[in-house]
Amino acid sequence: MSLQTQVEAALGRRVARMAPLHGGDLSDVARVELEGGGQVVAKTGPMVDCEARMLRTMQEAGAPVPEVLYAEQGLILLDYLEETPPGPENWRALGAALAQLHEAEGESYGWAEDYAFGPVEIRNGFQDTWPAFWADHRLRPFLDAAPREIAARLDTLCARLPKLLPDRPRPALLHGDIWTGNALFSGDTAYLIDPASYYGDGEVDLAMLHLFGQPPAEFAKGYGALRDGHERRQPIYQLFPALVHLRLFGAGYHGLVTRLLDRAGV
Repeated sequence: MSLQTQVEAALGRRVARMAPLHGGDLSDVARVELEGGGQVVAKTGPMVDCEARMLRTMQEAGAPVPEVLYAEQGLILLDYLEETPPGPENWRALGAALAQLHEAEGESYGWAEDYAFGPVEIRNGFQDTWPAFWADHRLRPFLDAAPREIAARLDTLCARLPKLLPDRPRPALLHGDIWTGNALFSGDTAYLIDPASYYGDGEVDLAMLHLFGQPPAEFAKGYGALRDGHERRQPIYQLFPALVHLRLFGAGYHGLVTRLLDRAGV
């Protein structure tokens, strides 16, 4: 069945035209114009129904996300949002959106489903302590695939995590993959898109957002104050997305991982 036929069956409306949108490793994305007016975003891929459940959980938490209009295995339809260039008010809105998301609290650390970034499996499941979750679900899965020197240093870091990370921080609802490409600025606000959610330390999202750039000061004004010691924890949290990039894109990210291990003190 073609995508057009699937969309028409899901919405009970005819499709006027479709055009591809930029996507990621997980899904193909298209803008769908409907006869009689209106637009939706169609995403297809093996994990999109999981993404829909994450978006709905985020929406229940009060965070701004595109509305999920339809979801089934392999296809989701989202409200279409027109992107506009970001200004200071958008960055404040993004900070406030993440703060609102992080107000939602889970019972422990993790998520009920595993996820993936393309071929990289993201193991979730739940752990009672945060250092154990970060070691077992975010760092140790890369030991076998990492270069030997990096693997040895990662293993050392994992052993030290109980002394470097808080044992039981509040398990906040995380976006899980927040960078500027996964923030959609529209009008005077900001929407969170393309999540890889789970419950954990809210500093994880902030570390990811600062990995490949520095958000303007307005972002921090929107988010609010951080806990003492967040600078020391930042490289430990940034290692996870850096290792994902090393696995996906190869040796060009070797230096980034090494620098983060240096900053983490191993």
